[in-house]
Amino acid sequence: MDKVYLAPMAGVSDAAFRHVAIEQGADFTYTEMVSAKGLKYGSAKTESLISFAENEKTIGVQFFASDPDALKAGIESVQARYDDRIALFDINMGCPAPKITSNGEGCALMRNPELASRLIKAAVSVSKKPVTVKFRKGWDDRNVNAADFARMAEQSGASAVTVHGRTRSQFYSGSVDLDIIAEVKRSVSIPVIGNGDIFSARDALNMLETTGCDGVMVARGALGNPFIFREIKYLFEHGTEREKAAPREKLDVLFKQAALACGEKGERIAMRQIRKHAAWYFKGMDGAAKLREAAVKLNTLDDLHMLITHISASFAL
Repeated sequence: MDKVYLAPMAGVSDAAFRHVAIEQGADFTYTEMVSAKGLKYGSAKTESLISFAENEKTIGVQFFASDPDALKAGIESVQARYDDRIALFDINMGCPAPKITSNGEGCALMRNPELASRLIKAAVSVSKKPVTVKFRKGWDDRNVNAADFARMAEQSGASAVTVHGRTRSQFYSGSVDLDIIAEVKRSVSIPVIGNGDIFSARDALNMLETTGCDGVMVARGALGNPFIFREIKYLFEHGTEREKAAPREKLDVLFKQAALACGEKGERIAMRQIRKHAAWYFKGMDGAAKLREAAVKLNTLDDLHMLITHISASFAL
């Protein structure tokens, strides 16, 4: 089983970002979160989320849904077009965003395990590939049900689960609960991937050793830092930490990601989206605050090239 996963992140993990993450050592990647209902009704925007990086042999497609029939239709649609490129289908049952949970999707399903089970069974009934589930510790501190939810997922046919060790009410505040991930691991026989607060190679190793989980999924720790994957792999393989990426390399990889995004989506759309990525890449660099201000004004790939040239000259990179 793969050990180090790039999380599916809405508005972030497009093909360009996944491409550079794979180059830096990510073992497995997923699409952005795809609406089963959107696919069912032929949304062009939803369909555009099913894309592939050049270096991506296979991919996980992550759906969010509350209608078992829509989920089945979405899986059948993707299989019909991309069967040989799909490794698995993942069902999101952990997203905390109000616009998702208000529709009974994402983490709202942790309060409705009967519907969650129906969704998993529906997916398994039509999928030619493994079906996995991503969820959280629970809805809130009074409703921590990750272990029971994991057992339900396994009994419903899930082939693996990913657990974010926070409740929905926490969103991304506080600290990840490694104990709940360990409890889930003890509760099921299928593979368990741990998720939450992996911002360094040491964080990843600590999660593996503390919880006994089978792999780790990196989300926010990869923003502007796809290099975290090679750092994790290096620590796993050598027992020592690898040097952080130098500013010059960070700028080169940012530009490559931007160029790939422009090729995929067109410059106008891609550069609006790359602004936030640029701000993330600039974090920790000299003059980061001013660089982030410049990032929000990027409109073309040439704008980014000129900014990088200015940074390189200013700091002799």
